Amino acid sequence: MSPPAAPPPANFARSAVLQPGSGFLATFGALWPYLWPPDRADLRRRVVLAFALLVVGRLVLMGVPFTFKWATDALAGTPTTLEAWLPWLVGAPLALTVIYGLARVGAAAFVQLRDAIFAPVFMHAVRTLALQTFGHLHHLSLRFHLERKTGGLTRVLERGRNGIEEMVRLGLNQLVPVIIEVTLIIAVLLWLFDWRYVVVLVAMVVGYMAYTIKATEWRIAIRAQMNESDTDANAKAIDSLLNYETVKYFGAEARETARYDVSMARYERNSIKAYTSLAWLNFGQAAIFAAGLTVSMVMCVRGFQAGTNTVGDFVLINAMLIQLYIPLNFMGTVYREIKQATLDIGQMFALIGRDPEIQDKPGAPPLAIRAGTVTFEDVHFAYVPERPILRGVSFSVPAGRTIAIVGPSGAGKSTISRLLFRFYEPQKGRILIDGQPIADVQQVSLRAAIGMVPQDTVLFNDTIEYNLRYGRPEATQAEIEEAARLAQIDRFIRTLPEGYATSVGERGLKLSGGEKQRVAIARTILKGPPVLVLDEATSALDSFTEKEIQDALDRVSQGRTTLVIAHRLSTVINADEIIVLDKGQIVERGHHRELLAADGVYAALWNRQRQVDEAKATLQRATAEEGESVRVSLTD
Repeated sequence: MSPPAAPPPANFARSAVLQPGSGFLATFGALWPYLWPPDRADLRRRVVLAFALLVVGRLVLMGVPFTFKWATDALAGTPTTLEAWLPWLVGAPLALTVIYGLARVGAAAFVQLRDAIFAPVFMHAVRTLALQTFGHLHHLSLRFHLERKTGGLTRVLERGRNGIEEMVRLGLNQLVPVIIEVTLIIAVLLWLFDWRYVVVLVAMVVGYMAYTIKATEWRIAIRAQMNESDTDANAKAIDSLLNYETVKYFGAEARETARYDVSMARYERNSIKAYTSLAWLNFGQAAIFAAGLTVSMVMCVRGFQAGTNTVGDFVLINAMLIQLYIPLNFMGTVYREIKQATLDIGQMFALIGRDPEIQDKPGAPPLAIRAGTVTFEDVHFAYVPERPILRGVSFSVPAGRTIAIVGPSGAGKSTISRLLFRFYEPQKGRILIDGQPIADVQQVSLRAAIGMVPQDTVLFNDTIEYNLRYGRPEATQAEIEEAARLAQIDRFIRTLPEGYATSVGERGLKLSGGEKQRVAIARTILKGPPVLVLDEATSALDSFTEKEIQDALDRVSQGRTTLVIAHRLSTVINADEIIVLDKGQIVERGHHRELLAADGVYAALWNRQRQVDEAKATLQRATAEEGESVRVSLTD
C-alpha cells in the first residue's frame, strides 16, 4: 500500500509567510489558520468550547477570593450583598468555607477540561504544519538541499513543532488567562471599589511587565554567554580526553587542566551573573507587586476606617492580587519561551514560503511516452556562471537503444543525468523525450518515466521489502520476488533468517556494495520505466561483483532507452554508441572499435584504464604467490 501523499504545500503558505523578526502577533496570525482550520468544523467547535471553559474557569477562580471575603464577613458578623443573593448562607462561615474549597477545585477542573478539549486542536496544527513543511522540503530543488545541512533542516522542523506547542500552551495557560483575570479584576474594582484601585492595578501590571521584559532581555544575553562558556569547557574536556595518549606522551596533564580551568572560570563568572540577574529579576518583580498590593490595601484600610469597606473587602483585595501574582510571576519565562517559539515558528514558515527553483508551468500536461527517445539539443549549463559545465551538448538516444557517456572526471557526465531528471534547468538549449520538452511537462510524470541505478545506492533504514517496494508501492509480493530474481538477489534474500523482512540498517550498511546495487536494480525493474539511466552503477565494485552486476544491468536495459554514464569503459563496449565528453563538450562519438582506432581521448582513457587494471592484477598475483610461499614454508 502506498503511503499517503503530503498535502499540497501551497494551501496556507502564501498567506503565512513571515518576515524575519516578526513579532508574537504576526506569528500567531500566521498560525491561526492551522488552529481554526476551514475544513474542520469539529476543531473549530473545540476552539470555541475551550475559550468558553477558559472564561468560565477564570470566573470560578475569581469566585475564590469572593468566598473568602464572604466567609470573613460572616465570621466578623458583617452583613454583605450576599444576603440578597443567597439568604440561607448569611452567617454560615462553615458553608462558605466549604464553597471556597469547592471553587478552588472547580477552577482546577475547568483548566484540565479545557486543556483536554483543546489538545486535539493544537496537535492537529502541529501535525499539519510539520507535514506541510516536510512535504515542501521534498518539493524544493536539489540545489537547496546541496547547500543546506540535512541535520539543520530537521532541527528547524523539530524546533518549529515544539515552538507551536510552546506558543499555544503558554498562550492558553498563562498569557490569555492573565489578560482575562486582569480584566475581571478591573471590573470587580470598579464595581465594589472605585477607579483609583484600577489605576493602581494597571500601573502595577504595566510596570511589572515592562521590568520583566527588560530584565529578561538582559538575562537572555547573560544566559547565552553562560551556555557558550559551558559548551567551550565541554568541548575542551572531550578533546583532551579523546587525546589521552598524546597528553601522556608530552606530559601535558597540568597544561590541559589549566586550559580546562580557563573555560571553567569563564563559565563560573557567567553562571554567577546568571544567578545574580535572576535574583534581581525576582526581587524587582516582588518589589513592584508588593508596592501595588500595599497601596491597594492601604486604600482599603482607609475605606474601612471611613466605613465604606468591610474586613471582607480587605481580604478580597489581598486574595485577588495574590492570586494574580502567581501567573504574573511566570511572565519572564513566558516572555522568553514565546520569543523563542516565535523565532522557531518563523524559521519553519520561512521554509514553507521558499519557492522551489524548478516548478511546473501552469497547466503543464503529463509526459506522454510513446517510444522513449531522449534528445539533448544544444544544452548549456553551469552550477555557477563562472564555471560552465556543459557547452552546447547535443545527442539523441533512440528508443530501445543504449548510449554510453564517458569522459574524464569533471567532464559533466553526471550533470547530464541531473538535467534529464530536471533537478536543474539548462541555461540554454532543451531536453526532449519523444519530442516533448521536459520543461513543459509535469515533473512527477517525467520522473515516473525514468529509472535510475546510481553509483552510490543509499537505502532506507527499513526492510529489504520496503526498499524494493519503493520502485512501485502497489506491487504484489510475487512481482517483488520476480524483480529480485531478475536482479539476482532473490536467492541471497531467501538465505536470510527474516527473508524480505530483514532490516538493511542505516543507509543500507548491513548489506555489501553488490547487494545494495542489486536492490537498486530490482526496484528499478519493479518500477518498469521506459527510460533507464545507469550512473556509474558499477564503478565502486570489485571485478567479480562488477561482472555479476553488469550482467543484471544488461538484462534490465533490454528493450529500454538506456543512458549509461560510465567510469569503467569495459562496461560500455557493447553500447550502440559511445559519446566522449571532455570539458563539457562532445569531442568524440562512435562504437568502441571506431573510437579506439581514432586514437583520441577515448583511446587514451582506455589505455590508461588497462594499465591500472594490469597493475592491480599483478599486485593481486604477487600477493597470492607470497601467501602461497608462506603457507608452504609453514607446512615444511
